[in-house]
Order: sequence, then structure tokens, then C-alpha cells
Amino acid sequence: MVAKSRAFPSDIYVLMDTESILLPDFVSALNYAHELDNDWFLFAYPRNVSNFPFYLDEDGKYWLKEDGKRIRIQELQDTLGSSWQWNCCEGRMMIAWNNGELPLHHGVLPPFLYGRGVHNHWLIDEALSSGLRFVFDASWAISIFALDDSRRWSNGLVKSSIVSNIEKGSWEYDGNSHLAALYGSSSLHKIHYSGVMKLLKCDGQYLLINTTEDILHPYAYKKMSLWKGSIGKCWRSKKTLPCVSGTKKSQNGMSGCFLKDRLVPATTLKFPFSLESLLSITADKNRTVVLAVAGYSYKDMLMSWVCRLRRLRITNFLVCALDYETYQFSIMQGLPVFSDPSAPSNISFNDCHFGTKCFQRVTKVKSRMVLKILKLGYNVLLSDVDVYWFRNPLPLLSSFDPAILAVQSDEYNQTGPINLPRRLNSGFYFARSNGPTIAALGKVVRHAATSGLSEQPSFYDTLCGKGGSTRKGDNRCVEPETNLSIHFLDRNLFPNGAYLGLWERNNATSACKKLGCIVLHNNWISGRMKKLQRQVLSGLWDYDISTRMCLMCSENKLTRNFGT
Repeated sequence: MVAKSRAFPSDIYVLMDTESILLPDFVSALNYAHELDNDWFLFAYPRNVSNFPFYLDEDGKYWLKEDGKRIRIQELQDTLGSSWQWNCCEGRMMIAWNNGELPLHHGVLPPFLYGRGVHNHWLIDEALSSGLRFVFDASWAISIFALDDSRRWSNGLVKSSIVSNIEKGSWEYDGNSHLAALYGSSSLHKIHYSGVMKLLKCDGQYLLINTTEDILHPYAYKKMSLWKGSIGKCWRSKKTLPCVSGTKKSQNGMSGCFLKDRLVPATTLKFPFSLESLLSITADKNRTVVLAVAGYSYKDMLMSWVCRLRRLRITNFLVCALDYETYQFSIMQGLPVFSDPSAPSNISFNDCHFGTKCFQRVTKVKSRMVLKILKLGYNVLLSDVDVYWFRNPLPLLSSFDPAILAVQSDEYNQTGPINLPRRLNSGFYFARSNGPTIAALGKVVRHAATSGLSEQPSFYDTLCGKGGSTRKGDNRCVEPETNLSIHFLDRNLFPNGAYLGLWERNNATSACKKLGCIVLHNNWISGRMKKLQRQVLSGLWDYDISTRMCLMCSENKLTRNFGT
């Protein structure tokens, strides 16, 4: 959210909860901040009210009382002024900053789950400790009101918020706390919030004051064109002193608003979700999921694959983590992930590329997981993370008859049959949850369990017969016991890594679009780094390794720190 804001040519960026009520002093406070010479960052806490007996008129311009009469802003503020308390909920905070040359803080903003605690306080901590921008608290200058209970909004104009108080101990809060401790310097430096400058409006003018040390910030001097005396005499006037004194008293109510305890990374992060519950959450209306299986050495390729699916607005995907590191990484990246307890061990730092013993062991996890999900009543599109998606293939794949298993062909010759022996690619296929498919996949899994090779030969030998004895035509096989038809997909739409030399073209994206590709598999290349390099240099890459964020510009932009 913070990174995307830079795509807009605004002078000021604001992040806030949509259920909070802002009064006009919000605009005047931002106008004041906009005139400051330096880049700045402000934050403001809302004020809780137990009841808000007002609603907007049809044009959304004026506040009305319950009897339908207009109420002036000053009267509204006076009505609420005596009954509010500080709301320290992170999700209701407002943060704002100017579009300046300096970043908000040093380092990287981690992928926090929005509205689930810690992230706003982390950002304040980092902005203060980095010292790049002038940071101040505008809670007393900006009137933000939030109801204790969103159900009490008048006229039902505001619906319940997705942003809620997250109790410590929840997996969301724990995950954000873990990220906050791992990233940045907030766990190393104790920030003294009492010394943060506060923006006040006293006697009609804005003041930036350190209320602990009774210091007026130099930025405020330029606003006092009529000031002739000393600093002390200026802001310690009879009209200003009660304003500052009231601020000090109300500050006591904010003692619980900041992260007092230094954050320590949790030793482990774990989702409270089983595979079954994740399936029910992520599957689409047709009970279909897209499954990826990955180990830690392929985490960057996994994220590029995820970013591409997100760009295509595909959300019904799951990640099966082959190791503890991938599971933890996926949680911190906000991915729907589950671990396979039966996955082979000691694979995290191996180069599990085609032909290695590691590869042979890992591939067998994929068919086992697909079979397990099919038995739970869900259709599965299995996709390796080195398959680049130009478009969503599910509309086409879902149009095939339920008795068809649609698979990618690994044949590289431009002419001739595409269903020749050992030319079935088990890194991309669509399987439906029905009796024949489950029975046929069960045979594949059992065959692979006794084989010293990868699962790919087991797929072909089981479904098409040894030597292709059950081949039908140039692009089909039939498994005789289940009568399941195996359809080899059109290579112009689903090309493998050796077909037409697409990866070696000067512009792989243009070549694939002219061909009509739906996906392009980055296989037929040996070695993880060679595979990664080929994909990045081709421009078919959607993940920035340095910031751990999806790339937000053109599709062929290269990541800046490839090779790190």
C-alpha cells in the first residue's frame, strides 16, 4: 500500500480506516504540514466516542442531527468533546506524509498483514530512528472519531470494518510482531515517544511543541509573523498555556498506545489452518484450486509465480511447503501455505534441478498432494513455479470433459505426435475430483513410490502404457482400467521450455503473445540459477527480490537485484 502510493502524483498521501470520521481541521492541519520546508511524516490517533447521533445529508456535505436539522462543525465538536477517550487501535490510526525526495525510513517495509497490529507503530519507530523526515504527532490537531461499536452508526451508513482490534496471541498479530522484530531497527533502539513533537492548534495558530521539555520547534517560528518577543513569552501566553497544559493531561490517556516492549522474533510461526480449512477458504466457486509445491531454494521463483497470479487476479491458489524454511517464508509473505509432513528432508539448500536425486524425491510429493486434495473433493490445477502464466488457463481447462486429464506435452519437435513415450510433463496438469481420475492418480502414486526415478516417467508409463501402448492418435492416451482419457495440450497454447526456442527469442513476451500462449514452462534447462537467470532476463519476472514485493510496473521490467 505504501509503495503503490508513489504511483500517484499526489502532494500528500494518507492511510486511514474508512470507518473513522474526519472533521475539517484535518484539511487545515495537512495544509499547515504541506508548507513545512522538510519532508515530513505525521500520525494521529482517533478518539473513541460511545455514540455518534449524526448522519450526512444525501449529498454528503453536511452533518444532520437525528431530527434532520443541520449541525455546525463547532457544535458537533463541542457535543463530542467531553465524552471521548483515546483509541489506541492501530487499525484506526491515520498516517500521512508528503511526496518528497526522502524515503520514510531506511531499509525495507516488511509485508505486514494490514489491520492486524504492529505495522503502524513499526513505521513510526523506523521513521523516528532513521531521522530522514520530520516526524510529529498530530492527534491533538486532527479530529478523528471512531465508535466503540460500529453497529451504532446512525442510519447504517457505515458497515462493519475489516479492521478490528487484534488480540495479542493471534496468528496475525504474532506474524506481524515477528516481521517487526526481523526488519528494521525498532528492536535495537528504544524510541522515547514522549519527546516526539506534537502539532497543536492554540489560540487559532498551529504550534509544534515538545510537551515534555516545553520546547517550541523552529518550524513553528515562520508561522508567527507577528511575534516580536522571546520564544517563551510567545507561546506561554495566557491563551496558549491552557491549551498546552490540556495536551499534557490528555497525553496520559495515550500511555498504552505505543509498543513499549522491544520485539523479539518468535521462534516459530504456524498457521491455525489445516489443509481442509485452507481449501474451503481458497477454492473458487467450482471447487478448484491451483497448487504449487516449492522448497526454499526456489522461494524467489515461487514469489514471482504468486505475483503473476495476483496480477491476473487469481486468488484460488495454495502453496505446499517442502520444508520448514519455505513454510515460514510463505507465512511472512501472506501466502496460503501448508506443510507436507511426509516431504523428504534436507532439501532446503540443495539445488533440486532436473535429474538430481533431490529432484526425483521432491517431484513425488506433488502427485501425492494432488491425490489427497482430489479425495477431499476439490479439482486441482498443478503448476510448477517455473511456469509463467500469460493468462488464466482455468476457463479453457475447465471446458474439457470431466473424464479427461489435461497435461502439458514435453515434446520439443515442431512436427509429429506430441504424446510420444516419456513426453508427458507432470509439472502442469488439470485433474478433476472424480472416481476415474482419483483411481488413475492413485496408480501413478503407487508406481512412483517403487521407482528410483522422478514421478514423470511413472505418469506416462501408468497412464499411457510402457512405450505408449495405450496412445490414441497424436495427442491422447487412455488408461485402460479407469477409461480416463489423457489429453496432451496444444503446445502453441501451453509450450514447454524447448518448443520453438521461445526462451531464446530476443523478446519472449512478444513471441509468446503472437503464438497465443496461455502459459510458458521454463523447463528443458539444467540448474536452478540458469533457470532463474533465463526467466529474469527474458522479462517474464514479477517479483523484486530486494524489497520482497511484487513489481508494479511494466511486465518486462527486470528485478534490480538479481543474483542476491
